[in-house]
Amino acid sequence: MYFRSIPNLEYGTKPVSYPFSESDYVVAKNFFRRYRVNEDAFSYAVYFKRYSVLEGESIYQVAEKAYEDPMLDWVVVLTNGMVNPLFDWPMSGSELRKHCEANYDDPYGIIHHYEVVEAYAENGVPILQEGLKVDETFYNSIYRYWDGTQTRSIPGSNISRPVTIFEHEETENEKKREIYILKPNYLTAFLDDFRKSNLYQKSSDFISTGLKRTGQ
Repeated sequence: MYFRSIPNLEYGTKPVSYPFSESDYVVAKNFFRRYRVNEDAFSYAVYFKRYSVLEGESIYQVAEKAYEDPMLDWVVVLTNGMVNPLFDWPMSGSELRKHCEANYDDPYGIIHHYEVVEAYAENGVPILQEGLKVDETFYNSIYRYWDGTQTRSIPGSNISRPVTIFEHEETENEKKREIYILKPNYLTAFLDDFRKSNLYQKSSDFISTGLKRTGQ
């Protein structure tokens, strides 16, 4: 259904004379048209529900689970604003390791960055926000902070840690697991809106609601 709903574009190959003949044009799907879900819609729990992608689960399997139709995987892609599912979908553990080992010399040993771990003063006052990225200088130096009564010092290595390339990639991959699923009750309305949004309006290059010409 996705490809059937995408309108066609008739574009000139290399027209050299006027009037142009039909042989001067090629018809192709207009993939330049992008359908975007209004971001405000995600704030309405009535339309969407949060879903955490399981280890090794594919988009097809999620679509099957949500809509009993794996061919509606494109609905999952569009409602989550994915540009390229190959990169926007979470990899399995083995895929992630292969990806890192193929793209980095030593993903398990090279430091990507340093970050603050959960750190509190003796009186329970938080020192720094957990997960805050810091540099190597911070890690190797003394950090001074105010605990509410006096200035204290603590080694940066006590409240921060090095994060390897693999750990960083793993964290970023895990973020992709949290997606939105359009509730089945609103699927028909979504499909209708998608079809309507792909209809061409009258213009100088208009041929029909499903075809326009360009390249003249």
